[in-house]
Amino acid sequence: MVFDVIKPGLLSTLQDEGRFGHRKHGVIVSGPMDAFAHRTANVLVGNPTGAATLEMTWNGPLLIARSDMLLAICGGDLDARVDGEPVQLWRPLVIRAGSTLELKRAVQGCRAYLAVGGGFRADEALGSRSTFLRAGIGGLAGRGLQAGDRLVVHEPTWEPEAMQRYVRQTRAVSTRCRPPYADEPTLRIVRGREQRLFREASWAQLLEQAYAVTPQSDRMGFRLEGEAALERVDGVQTEQISEAVAAGTLQVPPSGQPLLLLADCQTTGGYPRIGHVITADLPLAAQVRPGGKRASQKLRCRRRRKRCWCSSLSCGTWPRASARGGRTRGCRCRAGVSTRQKVSLSNRPIRSRVNKHMRWAY
Repeated sequence: MVFDVIKPGLLSTLQDEGRFGHRKHGVIVSGPMDAFAHRTANVLVGNPTGAATLEMTWNGPLLIARSDMLLAICGGDLDARVDGEPVQLWRPLVIRAGSTLELKRAVQGCRAYLAVGGGFRADEALGSRSTFLRAGIGGLAGRGLQAGDRLVVHEPTWEPEAMQRYVRQTRAVSTRCRPPYADEPTLRIVRGREQRLFREASWAQLLEQAYAVTPQSDRMGFRLEGEAALERVDGVQTEQISEAVAAGTLQVPPSGQPLLLLADCQTTGGYPRIGHVITADLPLAAQVRPGGKRASQKLRCRRRRKRCWCSSLSCGTWPRASARGGRTRGCRCRAGVSTRQKVSLSNRPIRSRVNKHMRWAY
């Protein structure tokens, strides 16, 4: 089972969940930029969440299927078409042998993920099939797709009749379960270790102003540009002793314009870390398209607040202790639950066929 690559697209790479356990040796994690879309696409075709998918950036490839396959496309809308007919995202479908799968320029978002029943076969390096472009390891010979390549797919356990029956019975992932992608998303952040090195006005400025994603951005990170630079406290050095960084870290170089580190980020860095974007919001950042002054999209940051004990998505108040020694919490929605009830609420089963993999984390 193979796909023939006719056009490779702007940047199409094979990614699994990442290369873990080697950061101490200076080897980065890699993996998908939008982990939620990657996992969901795998779940929809019956793969383990760690199976390799094809990450397609901005302008997708043109592929020809050489056999019948079950596939799913999740993430940004790259105007996917099979034999010229539009394809619905976030649901499984069957592609016939000889059919063409084309993904064009992004209509909404920036990255889409193609999963195929059985999973893509890829080179494994240090326990992962993720493509690390700078080191040239993993994926397809450690590089992006090129015209003339062949994407080999593992033999699935699905019978043709079972595939058709599954597709007929499976609906698209509900919009309530998908990340709230937007042209100008708001990312929730927590304070970084070196936040104290910046003026309080700079922290407030980080939360209030919008930042454009400049063209000098890639899988390693986004270079952001705001109206005013973030200022340090007088006497503080612009660079510190290098310490650990991870995807989501917000570093501030001497220019005062922050850097948002992403999937291919380095393992250590010397710029002060003013904050950290929570993992649940990284898929929102991954779907923002870099561009010039007119075409650029923007990011906004806001402070992450704890959820109310009532577990209501509509209630964003801080929990507060009661007069009875903290056994009950109160909130604006007037819900009062005990500590034991709080645990049961947080562990409620999710009404979804694919359970936790398809619930957006708020």
